[in-house]
Amino acid sequence: MHEMSLMADLMRKIDRLARENDSRITTVRVRLGALSHISASHFREHFEEAARGGPAAAATLIVTESADEHAADAQDIVLESVDVEVDGDG
Repeated sequence: MHEMSLMADLMRKIDRLARENDSRITTVRVRLGALSHISASHFREHFEEAARGGPAAAATLIVTESADEHAADAQDIVLESVDVEVDGDG
């Protein structure tokens, strides 16, 4: 499925950020392109399933939906930002 491959790619990016920063993910912001063929609620379901057990499992997910069918990224799911909390030793 198309959304499964998009979600796998998104999770790889998020997991890499968590590893590189020795951190946990607190917030993930994504934008769904107007032609991405996935609703915010459907995306949220896929995200929660894919994040389970990983560094973004407890993250707040903020999803916006673009209405611009002519945007260069209209078919994409765009990772806009990721907030992290660095694990410290005290």
